[in-house]
Amino acid sequence: MTDQRTVRVAVIGDVHGAWDEEDVEYFDDSDYDVVLFVGDIGSYRHKQTLAVARRIARLRKRAILIPGNHDAVLAAQLVAEVVQSKLATSALGFFGTRLQGELARALGSVEIAGYSVHELASHELSVIAARPHSMGGPGVAFGPLLKRRFGITDLDSSRRRLEELVEGCRYERVLFLAHNGPTGFGGAPTDIWGCDFKEGGGDFGDADLEHAIAHARRRGKRVLAVVAGHMHHRVKGGGTRTWQVTDAGTLYLNAARVPRVLRQSGKRVRHHVRLLVFGDDAQAEEVLVPERE
Repeated sequence: MTDQRTVRVAVIGDVHGAWDEEDVEYFDDSDYDVVLFVGDIGSYRHKQTLAVARRIARLRKRAILIPGNHDAVLAAQLVAEVVQSKLATSALGFFGTRLQGELARALGSVEIAGYSVHELASHELSVIAARPHSMGGPGVAFGPLLKRRFGITDLDSSRRRLEELVEGCRYERVLFLAHNGPTGFGGAPTDIWGCDFKEGGGDFGDADLEHAIAHARRRGKRVLAVVAGHMHHRVKGGGTRTWQVTDAGTLYLNAARVPRVLRQSGKRVRHHVRLLVFGDDAQAEEVLVPERE
């Protein structure tokens, strides 16, 4: 292990509006090498998402953001996806290109991820960004948007695109960045990406991401960590979700503690996850930063 290959990563879970200048100053002054956002920086209003994006854009630290199912989409599009209205989804997909452009301009120098590779050359680490705008479950959400931007029409085409990214990344050490995590980690409501909002639960991970991770291993890549969010830590009906799991030498991390600004022992604190990648290992811990008085 060398210092050069040690990477300090700040992982910001689903923001849902909770980001301001105090966060910018904290992370800019920190020892982190890169800040990763797992998406859902806004909630149901596109204008709110853009306002949060402009605040994130003030970061001087390198930052990479994968859009979630709340980012650069309209509330009506979310409803259409939830009720699975193909007609409404198709009609509203017309807005996708404009909304994506507005988000990109608002984020400035922050790197927008999704079916992309972001190399951390000085640390010999490749960050592979999976399918953006994921809502979890067996299908592909926001089909018209993904088709226009990436040529993705279903899970099979998404798997093939992710395979291409694995083949094209520069380094053997790999970190996957996603909005939602992979399938394969259980379907109980408290499992890391288990469903907590419908009777019977179920595994609500992304099958194309699980496939990509397996493909990376087959190709000799060392998948050190998989970073995602989407499924909030606070489980509907009570309980707390498992937020990290280690399997086959890979750390799986769900950073979606919502709200990320909360009270603890009478004080307001701000949540993020500190991910340390060193050599061929990774470890993570939750960090609660007290707000300035």
